[in-house]
Amino acid sequence: MEKKDWSKLQLINNTESPKKRFELHVENEIAFIEYILAKENSIYLTHTEVPRSLEGKGLGSAMIKKALEYIREKKYQLVPLCPFVAVYLKRHPEAGEGLLKQGYSV
Repeated sequence: MEKKDWSKLQLINNTESPKKRFELHVENEIAFIEYILAKENSIYLTHTEVPRSLEGKGLGSAMIKKALEYIREKKYQLVPLCPFVAVYLKRHPEAGEGLLKQGYSV
């Protein structure tokens, strides 16, 4: 499958949905990462979903990269509970450098 350049897409922090989530809107579809923001400044990434029509095109990875940039900017401590996020961090350890909450690893 052809990978696309998703870098110009804007990450939307949707705090209005029943579950807080980061979203990318593409081709009338929504890809998202659900999260929980805890009081101790920790952010738990719990679930990632990419529409079937956009799978395998690098959108999920681009969305994780944008979410990690946001987390770094806000100085949150990351807890990657979502398996897709954990695999991304294993493949790109530099992306999560300094973000993981103490006691957590991938």
